[in-house]
Amino acid sequence: MSSLWKVTFVICGTLFLALSSYIEVPMVPVPVTMQTFAVTLVGALYGWRLGGATIIAWLGQGALGLPVLAGGAAGAHHFIGPTGGYLFAFILAGALTGWLVERGWNGHRLGLAFAAMLAGNALCLVVGAAWLAVLIGVEAAITGGVLPFIVGGVLKSALGAMILLGLAKRAKRAPGS
Repeated sequence: MSSLWKVTFVICGTLFLALSSYIEVPMVPVPVTMQTFAVTLVGALYGWRLGGATIIAWLGQGALGLPVLAGGAAGAHHFIGPTGGYLFAFILAGALTGWLVERGWNGHRLGLAFAAMLAGNALCLVVGAAWLAVLIGVEAAITGGVLPFIVGGVLKSALGAMILLGLAKRAKRAPGS
């Protein structure tokens, strides 16, 4: 893939990630958004390297002041507050999902695609809650930063796996495949 295509993919991916940030249910200390869905899907579709680079570019935009984080938030201070662990975990979650998809956990195997998406979501919760625990304590981090997100993570993982399945079926039907 040429550098121009990679840049185009990064731009499109950061736009998708930013749009997912605006789908938000405000909560304290961490809002519910579609960011984890977008992060794992970008990783799955782009692979771990380009997916990770795309997520880093998006987070860089947010740190520099562009309104691309949850609910249009912006600024470097979000990376040291309650959401900081989740923001950094997005890189790991997208890369893990992309790495698993590259190894066959993709839309050709729906159960594995779901597991790949779920692993990315779970990693985000673990890393995010670990940082949150430093700020507010373990029990409060689990209560406010993990438990409210479990059902959504499962649903987002199922949606992501279904999208991967649909793309795999479409690729199979395409001429020349």
